[in-house]
Amino acid sequence: MDKVLGIDIGGTSIKAGMFSTEGQLEAAAKIPTGEIVSEADFALVTEGLKKLLEDNGATVADVVGVGLDVPGPVDDEGKVGMLANIELDPDGLQAALKRTFSRANLAFVNDANAAALGELWQGTAKDASSFVLVAIGTGVGGGVVTDGKIVSGAFGAGGEIGHITVNREETASCGCGRQGCLEQYASASGIVRVYKQECKARGVEPVKLDGPTDTLSIFNACRAGDEAAQAAISTMCDYLGYALAQISVIMDPQMYLIGGGVAGGFKLFAEELRAAFRKYCLAPSVSTRILPASLGNDAAMYGSAFQAMQG
Repeated sequence: MDKVLGIDIGGTSIKAGMFSTEGQLEAAAKIPTGEIVSEADFALVTEGLKKLLEDNGATVADVVGVGLDVPGPVDDEGKVGMLANIELDPDGLQAALKRTFSRANLAFVNDANAAALGELWQGTAKDASSFVLVAIGTGVGGGVVTDGKIVSGAFGAGGEIGHITVNREETASCGCGRQGCLEQYASASGIVRVYKQECKARGVEPVKLDGPTDTLSIFNACRAGDEAAQAAISTMCDYLGYALAQISVIMDPQMYLIGGGVAGGFKLFAEELRAAFRKYCLAPSVSTRILPASLGNDAAMYGSAFQAMQG
């Protein structure tokens, strides 16, 4: 029975899923890795994948596709660009996987694009031909799908939604080196930053935060009536709604999907975000749906597997 592997590469581990070619996730495993740059590192990955298969009644000969997502640009030819937050030799890993899974088609895809493909294959966007997934976590990523295909761009930078300029007056620098990017206000770290600024402006102490990306505590504070938390979430909605409106005048998608860790608070801010989008969008796009993504943290695994099956 043919199997496909979808691999979500992180900084300290990879999450691998074994899928049927129809899109059913049959088994998953977490493989601790750290950097993936040497033959020993590659062997750790391939042996972990072989164990996943063997533990679930499959062999390497059953694998017809291996898809991997990475946190960086990947162009239309599958070439990986800069990888800012991970130590990975993509060419070396690809060679090791090809030796192990000689029957399989191999594919690399950007992590946000992979999440979008996962939603297209088996998630909220299953019946959509055009949509944009906004992955809101530590940063803000995006996956743009039109006519059922990912738009990665000539240089792999398509869908870098987090770096749309939304505030030309900002003086603080984004991680990309520019100022006023959406990521500075709508990411988990951006929401925390704005919340602390709002607390300072009001002369109040912020609620206890479990680290620089703890939006859960801010969402809970908002529900409890914390005005600084409400202001930070409103800032996020306003800038995100503005950015989505700019995307709509270019590609006019059927829907936007909100994914990533911040999507856990979607019900709290959904109506405010939709109102902000309607405020800024061109009239023909006013009916565009804004919905939560449905596959959660597994979306990139699904999308990586899907990409591997595209040949």
